[in-house]
Order: sequence, then structure tokens, then C-alpha cells
Amino acid sequence: MTGFRYSEGGGHASLFAESLRDIQVSFEFFPPKTPAMEETLWAAVKRLEPVGPRFVSVTYGAGGSTRERTHATILRILNETGMQPAAHLTCVGAAREEVNEIIRCYRDAGVRHIVALRGDMPEAGQAYTPHPGGYENAADLVAGIRKIGDFDISVAAYPEQHPDSGSLAADLDNLKRKIDAGASRAITQFFFEPDQYFRFLDHVRSFGIDVPIVPGILPVTNYKQLVRFAGMCGAGVPKWLADLFDGLDGSPETRNLVAATVAGEMCRRLHTGGVNEFHFYTLNRAELSFAICHMLGLRAVKESEAAHANG
Repeated sequence: MTGFRYSEGGGHASLFAESLRDIQVSFEFFPPKTPAMEETLWAAVKRLEPVGPRFVSVTYGAGGSTRERTHATILRILNETGMQPAAHLTCVGAAREEVNEIIRCYRDAGVRHIVALRGDMPEAGQAYTPHPGGYENAADLVAGIRKIGDFDISVAAYPEQHPDSGSLAADLDNLKRKIDAGASRAITQFFFEPDQYFRFLDHVRSFGIDVPIVPGILPVTNYKQLVRFAGMCGAGVPKWLADLFDGLDGSPETRNLVAATVAGEMCRRLHTGGVNEFHFYTLNRAELSFAICHMLGLRAVKESEAAHANG
């Protein structure tokens, strides 16, 4: 049995760990393209498993381009770990019955959690167009999943508004349709200002949406990559973050220290505001997410310790 505990000690570290006893975490991975990437992914999975995540999700490439690799990774996590996998699924590039068959395969394999997304077109910058005869959008996909099985369904939310939404109100109305269709939580796009999350949460609640809104946390391992990601999803990159990473291109160890500190402090501030669940975009690199969980007070428990504690 694997679980987690909180460190004991004196001073502020003890008080900090004590204050975060109620938190839960989840991790996101992407399917590997090569045998070497497979090894890296699996090392990350095994490194983070002892933290005791609520679930781990596996992404789905643009236009369904990683469908088979996503499926294989999900099944391996299901069969070779004690973690609950959540499979990403999109509307792009497949007819409704084809998507339904994937859902049934997950159901029959024992997967009980799906992250339902509209998805992106295969070509970067290409406007979204529903597949003829396919699911029209994420809300439609959620409703279809609900008809097939009793899944836990997560959907996406955008604290800084989805790039394709004409207004914040339209974005929130779309989120409400996904929740009304049967989604049980929303996971946000990454952000770097806690106030953005809390303002967004106020707007969400004003629309009558009462499910958990889990903040998505992206530890910054590569600033140039972050800027590219942010440009694709409409997320802002504050100047103070750029200043922190300025001059560190050739210093990966220092970058990691800064990244862990920034993400850990943001989680602490979010928790102070009442947040107790965090979703980490790992980019298949375990150490930063593991370090942040450690900063939050989470500790892996060896099987012998867990057995003694439960005895």
C-alpha cells in the first residue's frame, strides 16, 4: 500500500506542513513518441506514484494524433500502478461512433475517469471545425460519455478566457453547458497570478457553476517553451516571471530552483484563499512536481510504514 504523510518538526516548516493537511494533487503526462521517451515517462510515473495523487491524466494530441499511444499509456498505468488514470478525449478528427467505441473500450478496461475536451485541429492556427457526424463540442462530448458509462468527467476552464471565445460571458456560458451536461469538475489552464484564479472563480460562481475548479499548475522548466505554450492558449506571462528567468538559459539547476519556488509559493497563496486541490502539468518531468509536493508537506510513505500506521 502506498500513501503519504506530513513531516514533523519545529518552527515554520512544521506549521506550513500542518496547514496543508487537506490538499490533494493530480498529475498530467503526455504519451511518448519514442522508446527513450517511454522510459522517461515511466520513470516520472513511478517517481510521482508514492505521493498518492487523486488521479493522473494522459493527454491527447491535436486531431487525435496520439490516440493509440494515449490508450496504451492509460492501460499501462491502470495495470501496473495503483493510481487511477484519466484519459483525455477530444471531438476532433473522429466520427461520433468512433469516439463512442473508444469510450466503451475505456469503460470495459476499467478506466473510470475521462477528461473531455473540444480539442485542437491538427494544423496549428487552423480554426476549429467539428467532424462531420462527430461530437460538436466538449459539452456534446460530455453528454455522450454520460450515456455510455458512469464516468468521472473533468473538463477545461480558462481563467484568462479561451482564445476562441468572443467574451468572458460566452466562455463561462460554455463552461456551464459542459457542467450541466454532466462534468464533475473543471481543471484550469495554467496561470501565474493567484488573483486571476480567484477573480475567475467569482465569475464562475456567479454563473451558477458549483463544481470544483481545480487550478492547473505549470512548473516552468523552459521559459521560451512557456511563452510558446502561452501564445497558443491565450495565457498571460507576467513580466516579473520573465525577469526571474532572465539570464538562466545556461543554468538548468538554478532554473529548477526558481521554478519550484514560484510554483510552491503560488500553491501556498491559493491554499490560503481556500484551494485544496492542485493539478500539475508535469511535461513528463517528475522532479519539479515532486519537489513542489514536498514543499506543500506531502511525503511518500514506504509500504512498511503504511502497514505499521494502519495496524
